[in-house]
Amino acid sequence: MANTRKRVRLRLLSDDEDQTITAAAKADPDAQPLTRKQLRSLVPIHAILGRPPLAQKKLLVSVRYSPDVIEWFKSTGDGWQSRMNAVLSRHVARKIRVAINKNVD
Repeated sequence: MANTRKRVRLRLLSDDEDQTITAAAKADPDAQPLTRKQLRSLVPIHAILGRPPLAQKKLLVSVRYSPDVIEWFKSTGDGWQSRMNAVLSRHVARKIRVAINKNVD
């Protein structure tokens, strides 16, 4: 199959063109170059995008559930997996509390 994409050819600026553009940018009071201090304070975009890291990372596992269970959780809309995790987490917490109370008595 032939490659149908057209290749974009980039032309590097000459030194004169680069100096002209740089001089014009420096002359614009609204577009001043960043100072060394400003450059050092920049944060990579991947550091601020996405979810913050979890204190306790979740594990990826493969589990089989009844179709009616999955259908019900999916019917609750986006975020159904997080809600399913919350239900299971509350159940586990209750079981732990019951076990602790039995040991205390």
